Amino acid sequence: MGKKIRALIAKPGLDGHDRGALIIAQTLRDHGMEVIYTGLRQSPAQIAQAAVQEDVDVIGLSSLSGAHRSLFPKVVEQLKERQAEDIPVIGGGVIPAEDIPFLEEKGVQKVFTPGTPTEYIAAYIKQLVTPEEVKETTPPEKISHIGIAVKSLEKTIPFYDQILGLNLKGVEEVPSEGVKVAFFEIGETSIELLEPLSEQSPIYKFVEKKGEGIHHIALEVSDLKDRLQHYRDQDVPLINEEPKEGANGAEIAFLHPRAANGVLYELCHHRKGES
Repeated sequence: MGKKIRALIAKPGLDGHDRGALIIAQTLRDHGMEVIYTGLRQSPAQIAQAAVQEDVDVIGLSSLSGAHRSLFPKVVEQLKERQAEDIPVIGGGVIPAEDIPFLEEKGVQKVFTPGTPTEYIAAYIKQLVTPEEVKETTPPEKISHIGIAVKSLEKTIPFYDQILGLNLKGVEEVPSEGVKVAFFEIGETSIELLEPLSEQSPIYKFVEKKGEGIHHIALEVSDLKDRLQHYRDQDVPLINEEPKEGANGAEIAFLHPRAANGVLYELCHHRKGES
């Protein structure tokens, strides 16, 4: 059986709202962690002392007051004074994105902005504290291609071929998606034109609803099955639960657009020697 992670959740300063902190605490308990909650209006010294006394593995700070730039670094400093700088500190709450680099420079390990799924925070803590027990997924290697929905390849190809001067890599049909595709190379990535083969094709429905244009962004990954499992564990909405056959000899899967603010992302894995 793996190590039981001990996490301390704290509300530094005069912030009087702790609903978010309590939700995080419950999520971590649901993931089998022991959680110590220090309560409201704790000083950095009190938080650091509690962390040492409770022998915790990680400290989670929550702030809604706007004082995070002062309070979070002070907790890190108080840990150093107690020779406990090996306890990682993460933070969350109402924290502007522009403040994240500053906090990380001051020793905060990770900052979670509003809207971050609680499951992701739990997964991050497991990876941080017990990396030997969590299979790490590598980030996407590159943008494989950008998919553009068109009504007709015949009418569209001349622009990319003759006007832009891009190299046409190939044209093929993908029955699983109901499309005919053309790939144009541009640097290390490609532009994929998608023409619907029938009115049942998702591309036909897309063009009818939104018109021709960018349909999706495809990211090249080396571990498609593991990555999909990683996303399922974090409750990331998926269109495809398992990989399926795509164009150009690739295995593919789509994330649901609501996972990325309306952007449709495709994950693809090309076997060795194919691209």
